[in-house]
Amino acid sequence: MLESFFSLLGVIALGALRALEQFGRFLAFNALLLKEYFTPPFRMGELARQIEMIGIRSVGVIFLTSMFLGFVQAMQLYQGFHKFGAENLMGYTTFFAIGREIGPVFTALMIVSRAISAMAAELGTMRVTEQIDAIDVLAIDSRKYLIVPRILATAISVPILVALFDVVANVSAYLIATYGLDVNPTAYTSTITQHAEVADYMIGIVKGVVFGWLIGMVGAYCGYHTRGGARGVGIATTYAVVISAVTVLVADYFLGALFILLDL
Repeated sequence: MLESFFSLLGVIALGALRALEQFGRFLAFNALLLKEYFTPPFRMGELARQIEMIGIRSVGVIFLTSMFLGFVQAMQLYQGFHKFGAENLMGYTTFFAIGREIGPVFTALMIVSRAISAMAAELGTMRVTEQIDAIDVLAIDSRKYLIVPRILATAISVPILVALFDVVANVSAYLIATYGLDVNPTAYTSTITQHAEVADYMIGIVKGVVFGWLIGMVGAYCGYHTRGGARGVGIATTYAVVISAVTVLVADYFLGALFILLDL
């Protein structure tokens, strides 16, 4: 019994050490990339192409997600506030929750599922088919050409999509609350105009920049370091999605705590 316990403990410790090793390699890889963001040549054409792939092509799924989330948010808040006769507080509560938390987190998670998975799969396929090696042989820095534009494009696209998400979700919540649940429209909007602050909106945008940067780094790293043929591409894509999603939630906690400390 004791032998089995120590065996299990050894397996857990080995897994933890491997995770720390991979985390160290991830930090080292991205630390080496820092200078590449500021040194020419700047691949503006590739950056524009990645913004289209990651940002513009995600508008549809962000629009649908935000619209129905706004509907659900209004219905659930109505059920809670109606018990206390406080339906008029729905406006600011919805604005606050969507702007600070729901908007940036849901947007980042949708980008993870739609774009980061594709990024990891594309880079992974290029790695196992030796296309990345061919780029390096041609004296072109593959990291500068492939990684930097993708990370920058994600960091640019996510906050813009967060702004779109916030607008659509709030409008959807207003429509379902006033036309579907008979909440007074003047009372609904008055709480927003009285209590809403610029910080309620801008905090979500700042989170979008951070989330975009983080998930871009994770997706690019996992794809760039793919090994093991077609099976390795699948594993790398799975790792990219899972780690990116967890990273968003962990970062959201620390950013939330930071903004509370700063009284924002």
